[in-house]
Amino acid sequence: MLENKKRIFIAGMIDGLPIALGYLVVSFTLGIIAKNAGLNDIQGFIASFLNMASAGEYAGFLSIKADAPYLEIILITIVANARYMLMSCVLSQKFSSRTSIWHRLGVGFGVTDEIFGITVRRKGAINPYYNYGAMAVAVPAWSIGTSIGIDMGNILPDYAVSALGVALYGMFLAVIIPPVKGEKILGSIVLISFAASFIAANFPFIGELSEGTRTIILTLIIAGGAAWLKPVKDK
Repeated sequence: MLENKKRIFIAGMIDGLPIALGYLVVSFTLGIIAKNAGLNDIQGFIASFLNMASAGEYAGFLSIKADAPYLEIILITIVANARYMLMSCVLSQKFSSRTSIWHRLGVGFGVTDEIFGITVRRKGAINPYYNYGAMAVAVPAWSIGTSIGIDMGNILPDYAVSALGVALYGMFLAVIIPPVKGEKILGSIVLISFAASFIAANFPFIGELSEGTRTIILTLIIAGGAAWLKPVKDK
């Protein structure tokens, strides 16, 4: 039994290694945002280790930079990471009935887009040790990358830090473009969100709200409206 767990754990590490390398690069640029928000490398490491979410951390760091109240930071983190709740629900259907609550919580801690992807493609019930193996390389890489980004942000000149800060938006485009190619409605929603964000930032009263509050409002309205007007049909 112990040998089987070890083999599955190593299989998770092998599949998680490419994810870890990608995380190291992406979280480096996220560290630049964290540096601009005033976090040091230890704080950035802890934030990334406990969150493991690019969009959620990005929104959280911007809220910290804007000196937003705790409630707003909590709400925007929940809204930005809501999709992980859905992923966890999907994975919960693949657990064996004998899987303990502690293993379920352990797997749930490491639910990200990429780890979710390599987990659902495996046949049969989820073996928690596969996820632990993937998390063993992915989580440290994500956290260390953020710390390195913060440290480099303290060393590099301001113009270089500003340039690297733009790199994170390239990651968001990489996330958006592939699904948009196959779903025109998603492309329309993305364009609407761009326009709505610009208008909200320059609109009376709404523009006076913090960036985090505007993001929460727009996310709920646009995502909710799209789900109501163009629901995804069951296959």
